[in-house]
Amino acid sequence: MTKRCFWICLMICMVNGLYAQAPKWMDKARQAVFSVITYDAEGKILNSGNAFFVSDQGVALSDYALFRGADKAVAVTTQGVQMPVEYILGANELFDVIKFKVQVPKKVPFLLPVAAKLAEGSSICLLPYSTQKTKSFTGGTVQTVDKATGDYSYYTLKMALKEKMVSCPVMTSTGEVVGLAQKAMGQDTASICYAMDVHYAMDLKITPFSATDVALQGVHIRKALPDTEEQALVALYMASTQLSAERYMEMLDTFIAQYPHSADGYLRRATQILSMEATAGAMSRAERDMEQALQVATNKDEAYYQCAKLIYTYRLRVGAEAAGTWTFAKALEELQKAIAIQPLPLYRQLEGDLNYAEQKYDRALAAYEEVNRTNFASPATFYSAAKTKEVMEAPMEEVLVLMDSCVARFSTPYTVEAAPYLLERAQMRMSAGQARGAVSDYDAYYDAMKGQVNHLFYSYRAQAALKSRQYQRALDDCTKAVELNPGELTYRAELAVVNLRIGRNEEAISVLQEALKIDASYAEAYRLIGIAQIQLKQPKAACESFAKAKQLGDPNVDALIEKHCKK
Repeated sequence: MTKRCFWICLMICMVNGLYAQAPKWMDKARQAVFSVITYDAEGKILNSGNAFFVSDQGVALSDYALFRGADKAVAVTTQGVQMPVEYILGANELFDVIKFKVQVPKKVPFLLPVAAKLAEGSSICLLPYSTQKTKSFTGGTVQTVDKATGDYSYYTLKMALKEKMVSCPVMTSTGEVVGLAQKAMGQDTASICYAMDVHYAMDLKITPFSATDVALQGVHIRKALPDTEEQALVALYMASTQLSAERYMEMLDTFIAQYPHSADGYLRRATQILSMEATAGAMSRAERDMEQALQVATNKDEAYYQCAKLIYTYRLRVGAEAAGTWTFAKALEELQKAIAIQPLPLYRQLEGDLNYAEQKYDRALAAYEEVNRTNFASPATFYSAAKTKEVMEAPMEEVLVLMDSCVARFSTPYTVEAAPYLLERAQMRMSAGQARGAVSDYDAYYDAMKGQVNHLFYSYRAQAALKSRQYQRALDDCTKAVELNPGELTYRAELAVVNLRIGRNEEAISVLQEALKIDASYAEAYRLIGIAQIQLKQPKAACESFAKAKQLGDPNVDALIEKHCKK
Protein backbone atom coordinates (compact mmCIF):
# COMPACT_ATOMS: atom_id res chain seq x y z
CA MET A 1 0.00 0.00 0.00
CA THR A 2 1.37 3.40 -0.95
CA LYS A 3 1.63 6.20 1.62
CA ARG A 4 -1.14 8.15 -0.21
CA CYS A 5 -3.57 5.20 0.02
CA PHE A 6 -2.77 4.82 3.72
CA TRP A 7 -3.81 8.39 4.55
CA ILE A 8 -7.01 8.11 2.47
CA CYS A 9 -8.02 4.99 4.38
CA LEU A 10 -7.19 6.64 7.68
CA MET A 11 -9.38 9.65 6.86
CA ILE A 12 -12.28 7.40 5.88
CA CYS A 13 -12.02 5.65 9.22
CA MET A 14 -11.94 8.97 11.02
CA VAL A 15 -15.08 10.22 9.25
CA ASN A 16 -17.27 7.16 9.16
CA GLY A 17 -16.04 4.79 11.80
CA LEU A 18 -13.81 4.45 14.79
CA TYR A 19 -10.46 5.90 15.59
CA ALA A 20 -7.91 3.19 16.19
CA GLN A 21 -6.71 5.10 19.21
CA ALA A 22 -8.67 7.73 21.16
CA PRO A 23 -7.09 11.11 22.01
CA LYS A 24 -5.68 11.52 25.52
CA TRP A 25 -8.42 13.95 26.60
CA MET A 26 -11.14 11.39 25.98
CA ASP A 27 -10.67 9.28 29.13
CA LYS A 28 -11.50 12.20 31.40
CA ALA A 29 -14.16 13.61 29.06
CA ARG A 30 -16.08 10.32 29.10
CA GLN A 31 -16.69 10.79 32.81
CA ALA A 32 -18.71 13.95 32.06
CA VAL A 33 -21.23 11.96 29.99
CA PHE A 34 -23.98 10.16 31.89
CA SER A 35 -27.35 8.52 31.50
CA VAL A 36 -30.67 10.02 32.62
CA ILE A 37 -33.79 8.10 33.62
CA THR A 38 -37.04 10.08 33.96
CA TYR A 39 -40.15 9.02 35.90
CA ASP A 40 -43.80 10.05 36.03
CA ALA A 41 -45.79 11.01 39.13
CA GLU A 42 -46.44 7.33 39.99
CA GLY A 43 -42.74 6.47 39.80
CA LYS A 44 -42.97 4.65 36.47
CA ILE A 45 -40.11 5.05 34.02
CA LEU A 46 -40.93 7.47 31.21
CA ASN A 47 -37.69 7.63 29.23
CA SER A 48 -33.95 7.12 29.36
CA GLY A 49 -31.30 9.00 27.47
CA ASN A 50 -27.98 10.82 27.54
CA ALA A 51 -26.68 14.04 29.07
CA PHE A 52 -23.37 15.66 29.94
CA PHE A 53 -22.04 18.05 32.55
CA VAL A 54 -20.96 21.57 31.61
CA SER A 55 -19.92 22.66 35.11
CA ASP A 56 -18.23 20.99 38.07
CA GLN A 57 -21.29 21.88 40.22
CA GLY A 58 -23.60 19.53 38.31
CA VAL A 59 -25.11 21.74 35.60
CA ALA A 60 -25.91 19.52 32.63
CA LEU A 61 -27.53 19.48 29.18
CA SER A 62 -29.77 17.01 27.39
CA ASP A 63 -32.73 16.82 25.00
CA TYR A 64 -36.08 18.26 26.08
CA ALA A 65 -38.03 15.22 24.82
CA LEU A 66 -36.32 13.07 27.46
CA PHE A 67 -37.82 15.22 30.24
CA ARG A 68 -41.26 15.99 28.80
CA GLY A 69 -43.93 15.03 31.34
CA ALA A 70 -41.37 13.94 33.97
CA ASP A 71 -41.96 14.43 37.69
CA LYS A 72 -38.57 13.08 38.67
CA ALA A 73 -35.23 12.30 37.02
CA VAL A 74 -32.07 10.47 38.08
CA ALA A 75 -28.57 10.81 36.64
CA VAL A 76 -26.49 7.62 36.38
CA THR A 77 -22.73 8.01 35.90
CA THR A 78 -20.46 5.66 33.98
CA GLN A 79 -19.47 4.19 37.37
CA GLY A 80 -23.15 3.45 38.13
CA VAL A 81 -23.54 6.21 40.75
CA GLN A 82 -27.11 7.57 40.88
CA MET A 83 -27.79 11.25 41.64
CA PRO A 84 -31.17 13.03 41.59
CA VAL A 85 -31.94 15.91 39.28
CA GLU A 86 -32.56 18.87 41.60
CA TYR A 87 -34.23 21.38 39.31
CA ILE A 88 -34.57 22.64 35.76
CA LEU A 89 -32.51 25.65 34.71
CA GLY A 90 -34.09 26.30 31.30
CA ALA A 91 -35.72 24.55 28.35
CA ASN A 92 -36.65 25.01 24.72
CA GLU A 93 -38.96 22.52 23.06
CA LEU A 94 -38.43 23.84 19.52
CA PHE A 95 -34.68 23.18 19.59
CA ASP A 96 -35.16 20.14 21.85
CA VAL A 97 -32.70 21.16 24.56
CA ILE A 98 -32.91 21.37 28.33
CA LYS A 99 -30.54 22.60 31.01
CA PHE A 100 -30.75 21.19 34.53
CA LYS A 101 -28.93 20.80 37.84
CA VAL A 102 -27.92 17.42 39.25
CA GLN A 103 -27.45 17.08 43.01
CA VAL A 104 -23.76 16.12 43.09
CA PRO A 105 -21.89 15.24 46.33
CA LYS A 106 -18.68 16.85 45.08
CA LYS A 107 -17.23 18.44 41.98
CA VAL A 108 -17.74 16.43 38.82
CA PRO A 109 -15.83 16.21 35.51
CA PHE A 110 -17.33 18.53 32.89
CA LEU A 111 -16.89 19.53 29.26
CA LEU A 112 -15.72 22.95 28.09
CA PRO A 113 -17.63 24.59 25.22
CA VAL A 114 -15.85 25.32 21.97
CA ALA A 115 -14.58 28.89 21.90
CA ALA A 116 -15.54 29.67 18.29
CA LYS A 117 -18.01 28.39 15.70
CA LEU A 118 -16.78 25.50 13.63
CA ALA A 119 -16.35 25.90 9.90
CA GLU A 120 -17.73 23.56 7.28
CA GLY A 121 -15.43 20.57 6.82
CA SER A 122 -14.17 20.66 10.42
CA SER A 123 -13.49 17.27 12.00
CA ILE A 124 -15.73 16.28 14.90
CA CYS A 125 -16.48 13.18 16.95
CA LEU A 126 -19.32 11.96 19.13
CA LEU A 127 -18.52 11.02 22.70
CA PRO A 128 -20.96 8.25 23.77
CA TYR A 129 -22.17 7.26 27.21
CA SER A 130 -20.69 3.89 28.06
CA THR A 131 -20.06 1.88 31.18
CA GLN A 132 -17.45 -0.14 29.30
CA LYS A 133 -13.75 0.69 29.19
CA THR A 134 -13.69 0.71 25.40
CA LYS A 135 -12.25 3.88 23.90
CA SER A 136 -14.15 3.71 20.63
CA PHE A 137 -16.13 6.68 19.36
CA THR A 138 -17.82 7.88 16.18
CA GLY A 139 -16.08 10.41 13.96
CA GLY A 140 -17.31 12.74 11.25
CA THR A 141 -17.16 16.23 9.75
CA VAL A 142 -19.27 19.37 9.74
CA GLN A 143 -21.25 19.43 6.52
CA THR A 144 -23.07 22.77 6.90
CA VAL A 145 -23.39 25.50 9.52
CA ASP A 146 -26.76 27.27 9.72
CA LYS A 147 -28.03 30.05 11.93
CA ALA A 148 -30.46 28.70 14.53
CA THR A 149 -31.46 31.82 16.45
CA GLY A 150 -29.61 34.92 17.52
CA ASP A 151 -25.90 34.26 17.25
CA TYR A 152 -26.24 30.49 17.75
CA SER A 153 -25.50 27.81 15.17
CA TYR A 154 -27.18 24.62 14.03
CA TYR A 155 -24.79 22.05 12.57
CA THR A 156 -25.48 19.42 9.96
CA LEU A 157 -22.95 16.64 10.49
CA LYS A 158 -21.67 14.00 8.14
CA MET A 159 -21.75 11.30 10.77
CA ALA A 160 -23.81 8.24 11.62
CA LEU A 161 -26.08 8.53 14.67
CA LYS A 162 -27.68 5.64 16.51
CA GLU A 163 -30.81 6.09 18.66
CA LYS A 164 -28.89 5.58 21.88
CA MET A 165 -26.47 8.36 20.96
CA VAL A 166 -29.03 11.23 20.94
CA SER A 167 -27.90 14.14 23.16
CA CYS A 168 -24.37 12.83 23.50
CA PRO A 169 -21.78 15.61 23.15
CA VAL A 170 -20.33 16.38 19.73
CA MET A 171 -16.67 17.23 20.28
CA THR A 172 -13.79 18.89 18.46
CA SER A 173 -10.54 17.04 17.91
CA THR A 174 -9.07 18.98 20.84
CA GLY A 175 -11.76 17.96 23.32
CA GLU A 176 -14.18 20.90 23.34
CA VAL A 177 -17.92 20.34 23.09
CA VAL A 178 -19.65 21.76 20.00
CA GLY A 179 -23.26 20.78 20.61
CA LEU A 180 -25.82 18.10 21.45
CA ALA A 181 -26.25 15.31 18.91
CA GLN A 182 -29.75 15.27 17.40
CA LYS A 183 -31.58 13.41 14.70
CA ALA A 184 -34.22 14.78 12.39
CA MET A 185 -37.50 12.91 12.31
CA GLY A 186 -38.14 11.01 9.10
CA GLN A 187 -34.59 11.38 7.82
CA ASP A 188 -31.86 8.81 7.38
CA THR A 189 -29.35 8.97 10.23
CA ALA A 190 -27.00 6.39 8.78
CA SER A 191 -24.78 9.12 7.39
CA ILE A 192 -26.29 12.48 8.45
CA CYS A 193 -27.23 13.90 11.86
CA TYR A 194 -27.39 17.30 13.55
CA ALA A 195 -26.12 19.21 16.55
CA MET A 196 -27.61 22.18 18.41
CA ASP A 197 -25.08 24.78 19.50
CA VAL A 198 -23.91 24.04 23.04
CA HIS A 199 -23.76 27.78 23.78
CA TYR A 200 -27.50 28.09 23.15
CA ALA A 201 -28.26 25.33 25.65
CA MET A 202 -25.84 26.75 28.22
CA ASP A 203 -27.40 30.21 27.92
CA LEU A 204 -30.90 28.94 28.72
CA LYS A 205 -32.12 30.44 31.97
CA ILE A 206 -35.11 30.94 34.20
CA THR A 207 -36.68 34.40 34.03
CA PRO A 208 -39.32 36.10 36.21
CA PHE A 209 -41.92 35.05 33.60
CA SER A 210 -40.89 31.42 33.25
CA ALA A 211 -44.00 30.27 35.15
CA THR A 212 -45.96 30.89 31.93
CA ASP A 213 -43.40 29.17 29.68
CA VAL A 214 -45.13 26.25 27.94
CA ALA A 215 -41.95 24.19 27.63
CA LEU A 216 -41.16 24.53 31.32
CA GLN A 217 -44.76 23.76 32.26
CA GLY A 218 -44.38 20.51 30.32
CA VAL A 219 -41.74 19.32 32.78
CA HIS A 220 -43.00 18.78 36.33
CA ILE A 221 -39.61 18.73 38.04
CA ARG A 222 -38.91 21.72 40.27
CA LYS A 223 -37.60 24.81 38.45
CA ALA A 224 -34.69 26.98 39.52
CA LEU A 225 -35.10 30.67 40.25
CA PRO A 226 -33.63 33.66 38.40
CA ASP A 227 -30.10 34.73 39.23
CA THR A 228 -30.95 37.82 41.31
CA GLU A 229 -33.14 38.15 44.37
CA GLU A 230 -35.17 40.92 42.79
CA GLN A 231 -35.97 38.83 39.72
CA ALA A 232 -36.61 35.78 41.89
CA LEU A 233 -39.22 37.73 43.87
CA VAL A 234 -40.95 38.72 40.64
CA ALA A 235 -40.88 35.05 39.61
CA LEU A 236 -42.52 34.10 42.91
CA TYR A 237 -45.25 36.66 42.35
CA MET A 238 -45.91 35.42 38.82
CA ALA A 239 -45.91 31.77 39.89
CA SER A 240 -48.28 32.30 42.81
CA THR A 241 -51.25 32.33 40.44
CA GLN A 242 -49.85 29.87 37.89
CA LEU A 243 -48.68 26.89 39.94
CA SER A 244 -50.52 24.45 42.16
CA ALA A 245 -50.22 25.07 45.89
CA GLU A 246 -47.76 22.20 46.24
CA ARG A 247 -45.55 23.34 43.35
CA TYR A 248 -45.58 26.91 44.61
CA MET A 249 -44.49 25.67 48.05
CA GLU A 250 -41.57 23.86 46.41
CA MET A 251 -40.63 27.09 44.69
CA LEU A 252 -40.70 28.94 48.00
CA ASP A 253 -38.43 26.29 49.53
CA THR A 254 -36.03 26.78 46.62
CA PHE A 255 -36.10 30.55 47.09
CA ILE A 256 -35.29 30.26 50.79
CA ALA A 257 -32.45 27.83 50.07
CA GLN A 258 -31.08 30.21 47.42
CA TYR A 259 -31.70 33.43 49.37
CA PRO A 260 -31.64 32.46 53.08
CA HIS A 261 -31.21 36.07 54.20
CA SER A 262 -34.34 37.35 52.47
CA ALA A 263 -37.23 38.02 54.86
CA ASP A 264 -39.65 37.95 51.92
CA GLY A 265 -39.10 34.23 51.39
CA TYR A 266 -40.00 33.27 54.96
CA LEU A 267 -43.02 35.58 55.07
CA ARG A 268 -44.36 34.28 51.77
CA ARG A 269 -43.88 30.71 52.84
CA ALA A 270 -45.68 31.40 56.12
CA THR A 271 -48.56 32.87 54.14
CA GLN A 272 -48.65 29.85 51.82
CA ILE A 273 -48.56 27.40 54.73
CA LEU A 274 -51.61 29.02 56.27
CA SER A 275 -53.47 29.18 52.96
CA MET A 276 -53.00 25.44 52.49
CA GLU A 277 -53.81 24.29 56.01
CA ALA A 278 -55.70 25.87 58.91
CA THR A 279 -54.35 23.83 61.81
CA ALA A 280 -52.30 24.38 64.94
CA GLY A 281 -49.37 22.64 63.23
CA ALA A 282 -49.57 25.00 60.27
CA MET A 283 -49.66 27.99 62.61
CA SER A 284 -46.59 26.68 64.40
CA ARG A 285 -44.66 26.28 61.13
CA ALA A 286 -45.76 29.69 59.96
CA GLU A 287 -44.73 31.21 63.28
CA ARG A 288 -41.22 29.77 62.90
CA ASP A 289 -40.94 31.33 59.46
CA MET A 290 -42.17 34.66 60.82
CA GLU A 291 -39.55 34.55 63.57
CA GLN A 292 -36.85 33.77 61.02
CA ALA A 293 -38.04 36.65 58.84
CA LEU A 294 -37.71 39.03 61.80
CA GLN A 295 -34.19 37.76 62.45
CA VAL A 296 -32.88 38.30 58.92
CA ALA A 297 -34.95 41.36 57.98
CA THR A 298 -33.06 44.51 57.09
CA ASN A 299 -36.20 46.61 57.49
CA LYS A 300 -37.55 45.39 60.82
CA ASP A 301 -40.62 47.62 60.66
CA GLU A 302 -41.69 46.06 57.34
CA ALA A 303 -41.25 42.57 58.81
CA TYR A 304 -43.32 43.43 61.90
CA TYR A 305 -46.01 44.89 59.67
CA GLN A 306 -46.14 41.78 57.47
CA CYS A 307 -46.38 39.53 60.52
CA ALA A 308 -49.21 41.63 61.94
CA LYS A 309 -51.03 41.56 58.61
CA LEU A 310 -50.63 37.79 58.36
CA ILE A 311 -52.09 37.24 61.84
CA TYR A 312 -54.95 39.65 61.08
CA THR A 313 -55.95 38.04 57.76
CA TYR A 314 -55.69 34.52 59.20
CA ARG A 315 -57.86 35.47 62.20
CA LEU A 316 -60.44 37.00 59.86
CA ARG A 317 -60.49 33.89 57.70
CA VAL A 318 -60.70 31.11 60.25
CA GLY A 319 -62.48 32.80 63.17
CA ALA A 320 -61.58 33.28 66.81
CA GLU A 321 -61.73 29.64 67.91
CA ALA A 322 -59.52 28.25 65.13
CA ALA A 323 -57.06 31.15 65.36
CA GLY A 324 -56.35 30.45 69.03
CA THR A 325 -53.66 32.81 70.32
CA TRP A 326 -53.54 34.63 67.00
CA THR A 327 -55.91 37.37 68.06
CA PHE A 328 -56.47 40.86 66.71
CA ALA A 329 -54.77 42.09 69.87
CA LYS A 330 -51.67 40.01 69.07
CA ALA A 331 -51.58 41.43 65.55
CA LEU A 332 -51.92 44.93 66.98
CA GLU A 333 -49.03 44.23 69.35
CA GLU A 334 -46.78 43.27 66.42
CA LEU A 335 -47.94 46.28 64.44
CA GLN A 336 -47.12 48.69 67.26
CA LYS A 337 -43.50 47.53 67.02
CA ALA A 338 -43.49 48.55 63.37
CA ILE A 339 -45.10 51.90 64.13
CA ALA A 340 -42.55 52.55 66.90
CA ILE A 341 -39.76 52.23 64.32
CA GLN A 342 -41.48 54.15 61.54
CA PRO A 343 -45.14 55.29 61.66
CA LEU A 344 -45.89 54.87 57.97
CA PRO A 345 -49.44 55.57 56.72
CA LEU A 346 -49.63 51.96 55.52
CA TYR A 347 -49.10 50.79 59.09
CA ARG A 348 -51.67 53.27 60.39
CA GLN A 349 -54.23 51.91 57.92
CA LEU A 350 -53.77 48.40 59.34
CA GLU A 351 -53.97 49.89 62.83
CA GLY A 352 -57.38 51.24 61.90
CA ASP A 353 -58.47 47.87 60.49
CA LEU A 354 -57.38 46.05 63.64
CA ASN A 355 -59.14 48.48 65.94
CA TYR A 356 -62.26 48.25 63.78
CA ALA A 357 -62.13 44.45 64.10
CA GLU A 358 -61.83 44.90 67.88
CA GLN A 359 -64.87 47.21 67.74
CA LYS A 360 -62.75 50.09 69.05
CA TYR A 361 -64.30 52.41 66.51
CA ASP A 362 -63.03 55.69 67.95
CA ARG A 363 -59.42 54.46 67.68
CA ALA A 364 -60.06 53.06 64.23
CA LEU A 365 -61.48 56.38 63.03
CA ALA A 366 -58.52 58.28 64.48
CA ALA A 367 -56.12 56.02 62.57
CA TYR A 368 -58.05 56.34 59.32
CA GLU A 369 -58.28 60.12 59.62
CA GLU A 370 -54.54 60.30 60.19
CA VAL A 371 -53.96 58.31 57.00
CA ASN A 372 -56.34 60.56 55.08
CA ARG A 373 -54.21 63.57 55.96
CA THR A 374 -51.24 62.04 54.11
CA ASN A 375 -50.35 61.37 50.48
CA PHE A 376 -51.24 57.74 51.13
CA ALA A 377 -54.94 58.68 51.20
CA SER A 378 -56.95 56.66 48.68
CA PRO A 379 -60.54 55.70 47.91
CA ALA A 380 -60.11 52.71 50.23
CA THR A 381 -58.89 54.81 53.16
CA PHE A 382 -61.74 57.33 52.88
CA TYR A 383 -64.18 54.44 52.53
CA SER A 384 -62.81 52.86 55.72
CA ALA A 385 -63.37 56.13 57.58
CA ALA A 386 -66.88 56.47 56.16
CA LYS A 387 -67.92 52.96 57.20
CA THR A 388 -66.49 53.53 60.67
CA LYS A 389 -68.53 56.70 61.08
CA GLU A 390 -71.58 54.87 59.80
CA VAL A 391 -71.24 52.10 62.39
CA MET A 392 -70.70 54.78 65.06
CA GLU A 393 -74.12 56.15 64.00
CA ALA A 394 -72.75 59.52 63.02
CA PRO A 395 -75.06 61.79 61.01
CA MET A 396 -75.37 60.40 57.49
CA GLU A 397 -74.31 63.78 56.11
CA GLU A 398 -70.87 63.32 57.77
CA VAL A 399 -70.61 59.82 56.35
CA LEU A 400 -71.43 61.07 52.87
CA VAL A 401 -68.77 63.79 53.07
CA LEU A 402 -66.19 61.02 53.43
CA MET A 403 -67.78 59.01 50.63
CA ASP A 404 -67.67 62.08 48.40
CA SER A 405 -63.92 62.32 49.10
CA CYS A 406 -63.64 58.64 48.31
CA VAL A 407 -65.35 58.89 44.91
CA ALA A 408 -63.57 62.18 44.10
CA ARG A 409 -60.29 60.26 44.03
CA PHE A 410 -61.41 58.66 40.76
CA SER A 411 -61.38 60.47 37.43
CA THR A 412 -64.33 60.42 35.06
CA PRO A 413 -65.55 58.59 33.12
CA TYR A 414 -65.53 56.08 35.94
CA THR A 415 -64.01 52.65 35.42
CA VAL A 416 -64.70 49.33 37.10
CA GLU A 417 -62.32 50.23 39.96
CA ALA A 418 -64.71 52.99 41.06
CA ALA A 419 -67.84 50.84 40.74
CA PRO A 420 -67.98 49.37 44.30
CA TYR A 421 -67.66 52.81 45.85
CA LEU A 422 -70.36 54.28 43.61
CA LEU A 423 -72.70 51.47 44.61
CA GLU A 424 -71.92 51.99 48.29
CA ARG A 425 -72.54 55.75 48.08
CA ALA A 426 -75.82 55.14 46.25
CA GLN A 427 -77.05 52.98 49.12
CA MET A 428 -75.86 55.53 51.70
CA ARG A 429 -77.70 58.27 49.81
CA MET A 430 -80.86 56.18 49.97
CA SER A 431 -80.42 55.90 53.73
CA ALA A 432 -80.01 59.68 53.89
CA GLY A 433 -83.20 60.24 51.89
CA GLN A 434 -81.28 61.48 48.83
CA ALA A 435 -83.06 59.31 46.24
CA ARG A 436 -82.17 61.40 43.20
CA GLY A 437 -78.49 61.39 44.16
CA ALA A 438 -78.76 57.62 44.61
CA VAL A 439 -80.19 57.22 41.09
CA SER A 440 -77.29 59.27 39.75
CA ASP A 441 -74.79 56.97 41.49
CA TYR A 442 -76.57 53.87 40.26
CA ASP A 443 -76.36 55.25 36.71
CA ALA A 444 -72.63 55.94 37.14
CA TYR A 445 -72.17 52.41 38.48
CA TYR A 446 -73.99 50.98 35.45
CA ASP A 447 -71.70 52.89 33.08
CA ALA A 448 -68.56 51.92 35.02
CA MET A 449 -69.59 48.26 34.75
CA LYS A 450 -70.37 48.73 31.04
CA GLY A 451 -73.87 47.43 31.65
CA GLN A 452 -72.69 44.14 33.17
CA VAL A 453 -75.06 44.23 36.15
CA ASN A 454 -77.43 41.74 37.77
CA HIS A 455 -81.05 41.61 38.92
CA LEU A 456 -80.19 43.07 42.34
CA PHE A 457 -78.88 46.23 40.72
CA TYR A 458 -82.11 46.77 38.80
CA SER A 459 -84.11 46.23 41.98
CA TYR A 460 -82.02 48.77 43.92
CA ARG A 461 -82.20 51.39 41.18
CA ALA A 462 -85.93 50.85 40.77
CA GLN A 463 -86.45 51.61 44.48
CA ALA A 464 -84.39 54.80 44.17
CA ALA A 465 -86.26 55.82 41.01
CA LEU A 466 -89.62 55.19 42.70
CA LYS A 467 -88.70 57.35 45.69
CA SER A 468 -87.54 60.13 43.37
CA ARG A 469 -90.80 59.82 41.38
CA GLN A 470 -89.10 58.64 38.21
CA TYR A 471 -91.90 56.16 37.61
CA GLN A 472 -91.08 55.06 34.07
CA ARG A 473 -87.49 54.26 35.11
CA ALA A 474 -88.82 52.37 38.10
CA LEU A 475 -91.15 50.35 35.85
CA ASP A 476 -88.37 49.57 33.40
CA ASP A 477 -85.93 48.47 36.11
CA CYS A 478 -88.51 46.35 37.94
CA THR A 479 -89.40 44.66 34.66
CA LYS A 480 -85.72 43.96 34.00
CA ALA A 481 -85.23 42.53 37.49
CA VAL A 482 -88.17 40.14 36.93
CA GLU A 483 -86.79 39.19 33.52
CA LEU A 484 -83.36 38.33 34.97
CA ASN A 485 -84.73 36.47 37.99
CA PRO A 486 -88.32 35.44 37.30
CA GLY A 487 -88.51 33.21 40.37
CA GLU A 488 -87.91 36.09 42.83
CA LEU A 489 -91.43 37.05 43.99
CA THR A 490 -90.22 40.26 45.67
CA TYR A 491 -89.38 41.71 42.27
CA ARG A 492 -92.89 41.03 41.03
CA ALA A 493 -94.29 42.69 44.15
CA GLU A 494 -92.07 45.75 43.53
CA LEU A 495 -93.31 45.92 39.92
CA ALA A 496 -96.90 45.77 41.15
CA VAL A 497 -96.24 48.59 43.66
CA VAL A 498 -94.91 50.87 40.90
CA ASN A 499 -97.99 50.12 38.81
CA LEU A 500 -100.20 50.93 41.78
CA ARG A 501 -98.40 54.25 42.33
CA ILE A 502 -99.25 55.40 38.81
CA GLY A 503 -102.79 54.07 38.81
CA ARG A 504 -102.23 51.02 36.64
CA ASN A 505 -104.28 48.81 38.91
CA GLU A 506 -105.23 46.15 36.37
CA GLU A 507 -101.56 45.76 35.38
CA ALA A 508 -100.65 45.44 39.07
CA ILE A 509 -103.22 42.69 39.57
CA SER A 510 -101.97 40.87 36.48
CA VAL A 511 -98.35 40.96 37.77
CA LEU A 512 -99.43 39.64 41.17
CA GLN A 513 -101.52 36.85 39.71
CA GLU A 514 -98.41 35.69 37.86
CA ALA A 515 -96.59 35.67 41.20
CA LEU A 516 -99.33 33.50 42.72
CA LYS A 517 -98.93 31.01 39.89
CA ILE A 518 -95.37 30.55 41.14
CA ASP A 519 -96.31 30.45 44.85
CA ALA A 520 -100.01 30.36 45.81
CA SER A 521 -99.11 31.06 49.46
CA TYR A 522 -97.39 34.39 48.76
CA ALA A 523 -99.37 36.50 51.25
CA GLU A 524 -98.08 39.91 50.12
CA ALA A 525 -99.54 39.33 46.65
CA TYR A 526 -103.08 39.05 48.11
CA ARG A 527 -102.60 42.24 50.14
CA LEU A 528 -101.43 44.21 47.08
CA ILE A 529 -104.26 42.76 44.95
CA GLY A 530 -106.64 43.97 47.64
CA ILE A 531 -105.18 47.49 47.45
CA ALA A 532 -105.61 47.48 43.66
CA GLN A 533 -109.20 46.29 44.07
CA ILE A 534 -109.92 49.15 46.48
CA GLN A 535 -108.64 51.58 43.82
CA LEU A 536 -110.94 49.87 41.31
CA LYS A 537 -113.94 50.31 43.65
CA GLN A 538 -114.23 46.59 44.38
CA PRO A 539 -114.42 46.60 48.20
CA LYS A 540 -115.92 43.13 48.58
CA ALA A 541 -113.24 41.50 46.43
CA ALA A 542 -110.62 43.59 48.22
CA CYS A 543 -111.73 42.37 51.64
CA GLU A 544 -111.62 38.78 50.44
CA SER A 545 -108.03 39.38 49.26
CA PHE A 546 -107.10 40.98 52.59
CA ALA A 547 -108.63 38.04 54.46
CA LYS A 548 -106.59 35.63 52.40
CA ALA A 549 -103.42 37.64 53.11
CA LYS A 550 -104.17 37.52 56.85
CA GLN A 551 -104.84 33.80 56.69
CA LEU A 552 -101.41 33.33 55.08
CA GLY A 553 -99.74 35.37 57.83
CA ASP A 554 -99.19 38.82 56.32
CA PRO A 555 -98.39 41.09 59.31
CA ASN A 556 -99.13 44.29 57.37
CA VAL A 557 -102.73 43.64 56.38
CA ASP A 558 -104.54 44.27 59.71
CA ALA A 559 -104.72 48.06 59.28
CA LEU A 560 -106.23 47.65 55.81
CA ILE A 561 -108.87 45.26 57.13
CA GLU A 562 -109.66 47.71 59.96
CA LYS A 563 -110.05 50.57 57.51
CA HIS A 564 -111.92 48.95 54.66
CA CYS A 565 -113.63 45.81 55.88
CA LYS A 566 -115.08 46.44 59.38
CA LYS A 567 -118.28 48.40 58.70
